[in-house]
Amino acid sequence: MNDSLYLPILLLLPLAGSVVVTGMSGAPAKTVKLTALGFSVVELGVAIALWVAYRSSMGTGDTAAPFRETFSVDWIPSFGVSFSLGVDGISLTMIALIAVLVPIVLGASWEEKLPAGRTIGGYFALLLALQAAMIGVFAATDVFVFYVMFEVMLIPMYFLIGAFGGVRRAYAATKFFLYSLLGGLLMLASVIGLYVASGNVLPSGTFDWEALRSIASQIPESTQMWIFAGFAIAFAIKAPLVPLHTWLPDAGAEAPIGAGTLLVGVLDKVGTFGFLRICLPLLPAASARLSWVIILLAVIGIVYGAIVAAGQSDLKRFVTFTSIAHFGFIALGVFAFTTQSIAGAALYMVNHGIATGLLFIVVGMLAARGGSRLIGDYGGVWKVAPLLGGMFLVASLATIAMPGTNSFISEFLVLIGTFTRYPGWAVIATIGIVLAAVYMLWVFQRTMFGPIRGVGVIGDDFGLDARVPVTVGGPAGPSSTGAPEYQPATRGTAVSTAAAVDPAEDSHAAPHSRAAAVRARFGDLTGREIAVVTPLVVLIILLGVYPQPVLDVINPTAQRTMVDVGFTDPVPPAAGPIVGGGQ
Repeated sequence: MNDSLYLPILLLLPLAGSVVVTGMSGAPAKTVKLTALGFSVVELGVAIALWVAYRSSMGTGDTAAPFRETFSVDWIPSFGVSFSLGVDGISLTMIALIAVLVPIVLGASWEEKLPAGRTIGGYFALLLALQAAMIGVFAATDVFVFYVMFEVMLIPMYFLIGAFGGVRRAYAATKFFLYSLLGGLLMLASVIGLYVASGNVLPSGTFDWEALRSIASQIPESTQMWIFAGFAIAFAIKAPLVPLHTWLPDAGAEAPIGAGTLLVGVLDKVGTFGFLRICLPLLPAASARLSWVIILLAVIGIVYGAIVAAGQSDLKRFVTFTSIAHFGFIALGVFAFTTQSIAGAALYMVNHGIATGLLFIVVGMLAARGGSRLIGDYGGVWKVAPLLGGMFLVASLATIAMPGTNSFISEFLVLIGTFTRYPGWAVIATIGIVLAAVYMLWVFQRTMFGPIRGVGVIGDDFGLDARVPVTVGGPAGPSSTGAPEYQPATRGTAVSTAAAVDPAEDSHAAPHSRAAAVRARFGDLTGREIAVVTPLVVLIILLGVYPQPVLDVINPTAQRTMVDVGFTDPVPPAAGPIVGGGQ
């Protein structure tokens, strides 16, 4: 076998980086950061080379081969386990997403305020270890290796939340661990069941993905149903689908910004990827029979996630609930069983990672300035930090799938693909689009527009009691009607109209006016922060205008998945006569 070295390098490079960074305990913090960033940038270069090689091979060789750039070595020969790696169009795009996000996450975490006793070297080392584990999951072509990597991901993320997270980090990490452990145990049972079932068809059991795919139709449907149940619960927890989602808001809220970005941007996609990689091709009869269960949970998640997001007061929990709604669209696309919906779901996984990654990072930058995650602690941010407000706007538009942003084409493909087979479900899911616009624009308007207000923006500069209602005149915000605005938690003791400051009213004030002092205190994006978010903004616009290069990679795999699961695209009904149109 002519093994490709791209995937082993992509797997080992961040792991080596993690070891190196861990061993630099006595080095200056800047040196540690630059070393970790250097490993991630080299990793990105290798991922780009893999993308180019994959695209070059698409028009040559065996077009029926499901994986390219493969690598395999014997691991446990007595059980037929090989450490086998390979990529198809869907896994390639996810590996590319990881390679793009990790250096951005490291840059966003450059000045991360860590709990006492924690070092930036330990934090960056865990992020690199997590990168290696995630790449292993998406590249594994042996079901046992997939399971091992699925479980290994748990370790660095557990410590990222539990050691480097917020005030409730121990609770959030424990909840994350217990949910993931439950899913992992059920998956292990299904992995063993798949091995035993393959032994009833083949001379001996196997974990090899291609061998299992070739005999999938020969495994009895009743057996497939039990095996599917274990995999599906594990993937539904990881995705997460309602009602197995409750670990995500806590984990996402308490995780540090870098870890949280990878959590909602990549790690959660392992669940929907597992449906595509394991359930549909290896358990096609059970996937078809039980698809209605996943579709029902997906549609419930779309509506539920949107409604609950609208009621959040914590910015990071708000982002996690928006993600729950979006994961519903992805799962719906997977189990609608049309080429368009599956391709849209795969593209949605990438685009959601980019859009939500930007939103989570911007929320982190906002919270770092204001010292608070509460939505009510911010107002009029655009007036004191217009660049930060602009990035929040781009992230918000991408989150609601505005045409011209990357999420739009993904959502469109999922809905139109679903409508051709399940029009009722597609119509209900469309409600989620309307709700998304409501909750996202409400939060954006509340935090970015209106008078400058809230202890997160003003802080202690003016000795505020932010609980006191303040009437603010002028056209700048909702209080122009004369209605009082109530601010959340207090940081000061004295009552002051500075609790809501409009720069327009300060235009003739002294140079050291209250509004100017707020601007100076709060601060706009720095050069480093602009460099961090710019690649994500470029990708949002580029993939919104021209997504075809990514779809060209995804589509062949989506079509092959349709063949594996035994579905064909619905044939559109023949056009009837046009009323009043003559013959």
